[in-house]
Amino acid sequence: MTDENPDTGPLLELRATLDALDHELLDLLVRRREVVADVAARKRSHRVRIRDLERERRILEDRCARAEALGLSPDSIESVFRQLMLMSRERQAALRAEVPPDVQGQTIAIIGGEGGMGRSLNTLFSDLGHEVSSADIGTELRPEDAAATADVVIISVPIRETRGVIEQIGPLVRKDALLMDVTSIKTDPMEAMLESTEASVLGPHPMFSPGVNTYQGQRVVRCRGRGDEWFDWARQMFAARGLLITEASAAEHDSMMAIVQVLHHFKTQVLGLALSRSGPPLEETLRFTSPAYLLETYVAGRHFAQSPELYGPIEMLNPDSQRVIAIFRDAAADLARILANQDQEAFDALFAEVRAFFGEFTDGSPEHAFVFRSAHLVDGHRFPARESA
Repeated sequence: MTDENPDTGPLLELRATLDALDHELLDLLVRRREVVADVAARKRSHRVRIRDLERERRILEDRCARAEALGLSPDSIESVFRQLMLMSRERQAALRAEVPPDVQGQTIAIIGGEGGMGRSLNTLFSDLGHEVSSADIGTELRPEDAAATADVVIISVPIRETRGVIEQIGPLVRKDALLMDVTSIKTDPMEAMLESTEASVLGPHPMFSPGVNTYQGQRVVRCRGRGDEWFDWARQMFAARGLLITEASAAEHDSMMAIVQVLHHFKTQVLGLALSRSGPPLEETLRFTSPAYLLETYVAGRHFAQSPELYGPIEMLNPDSQRVIAIFRDAAADLARILANQDQEAFDALFAEVRAFFGEFTDGSPEHAFVFRSAHLVDGHRFPARESA
């Protein structure tokens, strides 16, 4: 068989045809985006929510049925249209579709605004029509001056520095303003804010990384401090940008973060450390990879590509860290003992125990399958994006 030169002949012509078709698809996406902008304006003027789950269900059913009739893979087409709907919701949110026209813009100062999360919050609130300023090391605007004049002051600094910055900035915040911090630990910062200022206080924790491509469906945990009016304002703003909101006390938040962050990060770090000490290079193991192993190594690789200064405080300063780490050690020891004893009966019992814990989460229903797919489609990848701090 003679290899065809891809730069000449029929193959080149076919590729040119594909390129032209792709360009037509892009032109159609631009037209679709323009219609979405009109939809956003209509929804805003009539105070209609961005997301309509029933319509999304009908769209997917229709597009998948048409795809199948045309000989296309319904599963592949479903993935395409889920992404299109995500792009649509993000576009509508950026155009303030859920911000009532009569909502007044606020002046917002982000202390630590030049960091990753600070820049992300700048984008989030700027998109909602607020006047956002950044005060950080090296900026012309001093944190003290920003805090004294802004309607909303957001502390976005490393965890170890948070209390000190709050104690410095808190007394300067106007009594009629709002003071927030966005760190991964809430009990200590909330206490510091309530003690250092007479302003309203709120403790949100964005459960996403600064580099996400969309805020749609991302989660934020909110811990109530003081001030109902500002509490309602923040809820409205987060919801308008497409965030999912979980309400919790500071103590409940930290307890849950010990599981969601500390236990998860600890497991990832143990896996990475064990892999690095196991002998063969990572590239060699990937020649034999399964999808599950590839996913786990990807998560571990992304984790260790980041700064240890990000994760250390999350795991060291959470008040419930030692408890969940002890649970992990005990679980690992129990499993190791079962395997060493080749005790199939105990192994079966272990599976039954954990299966009962997961319950319907692993029942394979379309809803749970969608949850799983969504978790691995962040940033356009079929793998998890970087963890939030």
